[in-house]
Amino acid sequence: MLVRPRAGATLRVVPAETPPEEPFLSLFPRFWLAFAAFFRIVFDGRFAARARDLGNAPRLAPASQPAAPATPAPPSALQLLSMLQREGRLVDFLQQDITAFPDAEVGAAARVVHDGCRRALRSHVRIEPVFVEREGARVELASGFDADEVKLVGDVRGQPPYAGVLRHRGWRATKLELPQVVGRHDASVLAPAEVELG
Repeated sequence: MLVRPRAGATLRVVPAETPPEEPFLSLFPRFWLAFAAFFRIVFDGRFAARARDLGNAPRLAPASQPAAPATPAPPSALQLLSMLQREGRLVDFLQQDITAFPDAEVGAAARVVHDGCRRALRSHVRIEPVFVEREGARVELASGFDADEVKLVGDVRGQPPYAGVLRHRGWRATKLELPQVVGRHDASVLAPAEVELG
């Protein structure tokens, strides 16, 4: 029911309290943060536990003091990203605004990026599925299953054991082999600028 003011009544407009503006990261810093965090979560169990707890933490009010400087990304993550750029031009592709290009051109470029990045990834990281069963198969999760390895989706009720359909096999990095860096090297330079002389 809509309540209308009576005739001759004065309406007083009370301005809504403006919520504090949240910090915003543009696309590339978000991608970089996700990429660096991915490898740190894979290879650092303590960091992974903190990241999991952070997702469940209540939102805090913005601090009045300046934020501490961000922890630099691990050199191994930067090195791998540099390889993905060198072999598949991944950074070039992600930095490019593809909205103006036709789908056919984007698809052709994505095929080249996919081929190079896949080759680089397979050369340096051993990746195995979490589940050996095919997607679509029925699987059972016993009590005490590893919540880092299995994400429950759908109608999640009760306590394990659970039975359901495998929608994604999951991936686990079992080995990372990166070339040894010799001498001084700035890992933050993912691809050097190229200057043609002449």
